[in-house]
Amino acid sequence: MAQEQWQQSLHDSIVSVEQLAGWFNIDPLPLAAVAARYPLRITPYYLGLIEQVGDPIWKQCVPDVLELADDGLVDPLAEEELSPVPTVIHRYPDRVIFYVSGSCSSYCRFCTRKRKVGCSDSSVSFRGLRDGIDYIAANSQIRDVIFSGGDPLLLPDSVLYDLLQRISAIPHVEIIRIGSRVPVTLPERITPQLCAMLKQFAPLYLNTHFNHPQELTRAAGEACGRLADAGIVLGNQTVLLKGVNDQPQIIAELFRGLLQLRVRPYYLHQMDLTRGTGHFRTPVATGLKIMHSLRGTISGLAIPNYVIDLPGGKGKVELLPNYVKKDGDKLLIKTSDGSVVEYPDLPESQLERDC
Repeated sequence: MAQEQWQQSLHDSIVSVEQLAGWFNIDPLPLAAVAARYPLRITPYYLGLIEQVGDPIWKQCVPDVLELADDGLVDPLAEEELSPVPTVIHRYPDRVIFYVSGSCSSYCRFCTRKRKVGCSDSSVSFRGLRDGIDYIAANSQIRDVIFSGGDPLLLPDSVLYDLLQRISAIPHVEIIRIGSRVPVTLPERITPQLCAMLKQFAPLYLNTHFNHPQELTRAAGEACGRLADAGIVLGNQTVLLKGVNDQPQIIAELFRGLLQLRVRPYYLHQMDLTRGTGHFRTPVATGLKIMHSLRGTISGLAIPNYVIDLPGGKGKVELLPNYVKKDGDKLLIKTSDGSVVEYPDLPESQLERDC
């Protein structure tokens, strides 16, 4: 059977530092040890977005010796501990992550699962998938299932269809979400055939992962358009990355551009405490400053929640700039332009009486 275009692109991807050196004037030797520990793959499409060595696309996909720093972190979100079966992460009572793929079209250097994704033992077995489905079916409190990995959209259409069909047939499952970066790194994967298949499982939500305006290309826009036309609700989870997007004007441009692609900014993530990613971390104050800069300057539709995923599997917590200060029975509220407005509040004793 002839390969589809997206499968050929995967076949033609950069997977070694020697190949990378053939495209750019770099010494591959220092990067060899990094690629040996954390796999390298860059699709031809995403490679074509690199404008120069060290630019925002380069930093996201090209190995860096800083990844070898040993900070003692292994599984910061306690995902292994919260996995009742290998393909399910059950952190919140009503939702689970269903780990359906161990591969990605391009391996992000900041990935929270870089300890396992793309490695030799990262493949997901048929037995593992069935165990995951059985676990979800046996736990009636689960209403929301998030297909993740790896990238679920690297599965063949027939396999993905089978999994979606089995999960959607579980009576207590109300929502299915897919997390995928292929609209960013492999937009040719979003075929009309895939979209027609996904449309059968409405309501279906897909969160993708644009991090920089350089990724908002015509091809990416067309891929998102095909998904949106099929009724897929699109969101975006951006990771705050030092030297990539940690400037207010970059984030504002990205989020405005996403709305034009019919993609709603959903989360701005503080970098997880993942081994080998410390050079990407920013102070939380940087994220708070960015969020404050967005308020009042771009549409509220373009403003996501700024969240931190707490260590130990304690879940996501929203982080907000300090807009409100209590002054007796008044609130002093800082506006987007920096001025302070008094707001008459009810006394807290009124709250106690109401309760």
